[in-house]
Amino acid sequence: MANDTSYGTAEQLRDPHYMPPMGQAVPLGIQHILAMFISNVTPAIIVCGAAGFGFGSNSPDFPQMIYMIQMSMFFAGIATLIQTIGFGPVGARLPVVQGTSFAFVPIMVPLVAGKGVDAIAILMGGVIVGGIFHAILGLFIGRIRFALPPLVTGLIVLMIGLALIKVGIQYAAGGVPAIGKPEYGSLQNWSVAGVVIVVTLALKFFARGMLSVAAVLIGILAGYAVAFAMGMVDFGNVGRAAAVALPKPFHFGVEFTAAAIIGFCAMAFVSAVETVGDVSGITKGGANREATDDEIKGATYADGIGTAVSGFFGALPNTSFSQNVGLIAMTGVMSRHVVTIGAILLIVAGLIPKVGAIISTIPIEVLGGGVIVMFGMVSAAGVSLLSSVDWNRRNLMIFAISISVGLGLQLEPGALQHLSGTVKVLMTSGLLPAAALAIILNLVLPETVE
Repeated sequence: MANDTSYGTAEQLRDPHYMPPMGQAVPLGIQHILAMFISNVTPAIIVCGAAGFGFGSNSPDFPQMIYMIQMSMFFAGIATLIQTIGFGPVGARLPVVQGTSFAFVPIMVPLVAGKGVDAIAILMGGVIVGGIFHAILGLFIGRIRFALPPLVTGLIVLMIGLALIKVGIQYAAGGVPAIGKPEYGSLQNWSVAGVVIVVTLALKFFARGMLSVAAVLIGILAGYAVAFAMGMVDFGNVGRAAAVALPKPFHFGVEFTAAAIIGFCAMAFVSAVETVGDVSGITKGGANREATDDEIKGATYADGIGTAVSGFFGALPNTSFSQNVGLIAMTGVMSRHVVTIGAILLIVAGLIPKVGAIISTIPIEVLGGGVIVMFGMVSAAGVSLLSSVDWNRRNLMIFAISISVGLGLQLEPGALQHLSGTVKVLMTSGLLPAAALAIILNLVLPETVE
């Protein structure tokens, strides 16, 4: 489809300011939303589950999860508009789709694990400060790229995926709260998750167009249908959800802690580099040119501001979504206005609690099948980045030490039982020690090894 000019002339398709006819622009905007929708709301569900929110319709915490799902949609739309429309130096004014970032999940889960809804305030403090720090990075993002070659970025992305895969398996088996119960890991649970995986793979490899692009979403819908037939779907909250609800400032409160601030600022650095890569991918795939300094700076500013604003209203950090970069190369349409249409649809969905309530009816086993695929793809993306590394003895040693320490501390957190709370949370995330070691070793070790 990359050479298909039915949407306009070749010159128009390369122009981010070009507006295709509405009959074509709206489906293209919907396609962008389908590609990112499940990935966008999943972090909210994971964080709520880690905090100990009940997943049943009678749980007093359930409305809080619905609210966070709503805000994931609403502020993904707002952050996307900041990117596509822009104001002053803020915004790339390119078809950049923003969404809730998976990269922060390994940091967020330990901060809230088993602590209930009150712990969400700690996350919001980190989101706000991390977002402001992220925006400041826009002032000098170009100067620090040298410290993040594929060896470092590939390792970081791989560690993000590895940190999340355990969650996918737990969800497919019946959810973290279900561990220890007889039904955990039952054939029924795995059968439902398996349907999601099989349908997703079938569509991804044997379908074309929108069916292939939305393979994960359709796979989840297929698993949902099977779960419904098995009596696993509970609609108790849908009827009680309001028709319309607006975002509430400081809905979860705000609490500033050293662990959250350090963790979110560190991951903001990683997210900023990811955004640089996404912007470069958009301009290269859509217009066959390099991104300008202003586009990269504007995208980084927008990333940070979108995240900080989200934190004030109880939403999680935003970042650019890489899966949508591939859509631009596939369709050949570089129009930022197409993505603006998709952003408006997200905002509307975020204002309707019933949408969040319907999403919350997805059984955890169904979601598990989807996130196994998504988290596996994150790890695979890291391996893909690492494929361009020159695997000499120096780089092998940097990778070996970094992943051994990072993954080892994540698998055996008890090894750091004598550390203080803040340091322990950061170190046992696995991601931060691995990233720090890779960056430092890459900067200090000589390029050649005798």
